[in-house]
Amino acid sequence: MANRKVEEYPVIWLQAATCTGCSVSVLNTVSPTIKNVLVDEVIPGKHVNLRFQATVMAGAGELVIKELEDTWHKKKGGYVLVVEGAIPTKGNGVYGSIGEHKDGKPVPIDVRVEALGRDALAVIALGTCASFGGIPAAKPNPSQCVSIMQLFKSKRVTTPLINIPGCPPHPDWFVSTVASVLIGGLPKASDLDELHRPKAFYGQLIHENCSRRAYYDEQKFAKKLSDPGCLYELGCKGPVTHADCAVRLWNHGVNWCVACGGICIGCACEGFPDLISPIYQKTPDVKLPNIGQKVVQ
Repeated sequence: MANRKVEEYPVIWLQAATCTGCSVSVLNTVSPTIKNVLVDEVIPGKHVNLRFQATVMAGAGELVIKELEDTWHKKKGGYVLVVEGAIPTKGNGVYGSIGEHKDGKPVPIDVRVEALGRDALAVIALGTCASFGGIPAAKPNPSQCVSIMQLFKSKRVTTPLINIPGCPPHPDWFVSTVASVLIGGLPKASDLDELHRPKAFYGQLIHENCSRRAYYDEQKFAKKLSDPGCLYELGCKGPVTHADCAVRLWNHGVNWCVACGGICIGCACEGFPDLISPIYQKTPDVKLPNIGQKVVQ
């Protein structure tokens, strides 16, 4: 029997202005495990070939930068670029660089992301910092961090972009996105919302599926975090946050923020953290329907 041909999908994973929490979250994926994702065929006949990822690769220095650049040049238009963290644009590499030019000068992160992004098959912005700027881009933003979306717009990069926000993002959001690309190719415009987020994960407000939703409809609001009742008046950002945490849960379906007594802090929001701060303060009144009424997006 002839050996079955396995199609390789090279992946370059860059880390910019990040705490590495996105990597940690995704590496803790349970089903499939990260071993399944990186070693096995997640989809029969198709294999993810992770060529560069600073946190998990054993090599360092010139050898791994050579691997990155070889993939860039030899697989042009055929690799997937994953970027974690916001992109510092000030200081010509002072706030972050990845490798060096031939003259020994550092390659600024924004230059590297622009170049690799322009030649990629697709780009996945992993986490809120990459998707929207997040904490590194919060005021006063001394490094002038921007999101991938902002960088690409300013540099006229038109490569397909998929945003997977969350601080950190749920591992399912990332792994399922990768699997869907392997199965059906790049997402159609109708699969993504206006912020390039997959509607499968970000199509509804957390408030719509919250386990405390009935309290809201009955106007029963908690006065402190240990109370029963809706947490909206204590600062819960579920009414303005698009994500499926309430139904997907975290830690392999064990729990999520609101169910364990905390509020939703809106970490997947475009305006996190500036526009939704102070975190533990009620947001301006949001007109929301009661159960059974249609939510107008």
